[in-house]
Amino acid sequence: MRIHIGTDHAGLEFSRHIQDHLTAKGHEVVDHGPESYDPVDDYPSFCINAAHAVVQDQQAGVESLGVVFGGSGNGEQISANKVKGVRAALAWNEATAKLAREHNDANVISIGARQHTLEEATALIDWFIEEPFSFEERHVRRIAQMAEYETTGTIADRVVDA
Repeated sequence: MRIHIGTDHAGLEFSRHIQDHLTAKGHEVVDHGPESYDPVDDYPSFCINAAHAVVQDQQAGVESLGVVFGGSGNGEQISANKVKGVRAALAWNEATAKLAREHNDANVISIGARQHTLEEATALIDWFIEEPFSFEERHVRRIAQMAEYETTGTIADRVVDA
């Protein structure tokens, strides 16, 4: 599987470890930055680029997921979710990492590098990558509604106060 990674200065060391870990597990890893430590860097472009690459790969039929890091993971998740077709989930324990994939078919995981040890973050990513989407009808339906709203601003047969 191809894994796209984007971070900021707070996640840079985690990113390097995760890249080595995922490569050792046989994944193809694409690093979207940053290349070096800058305490005032701006994470949105790194995370957006990683998220966009995931969507492009998936549209081309390439099995692909994304991993974004930051101090809390919140801004990185928000940035990734600005990309049409991305479902980025903030994971902080085994259940949230697995359910992001199983129920939401999330294609990007966000992690707070200052919130977890390196071992915890590695486990979160492994759980996320290894958990398949359930394809249960209710989850498929809900994801389709999100995609419809993302594209049209409405959800058929639903009231959306926009």
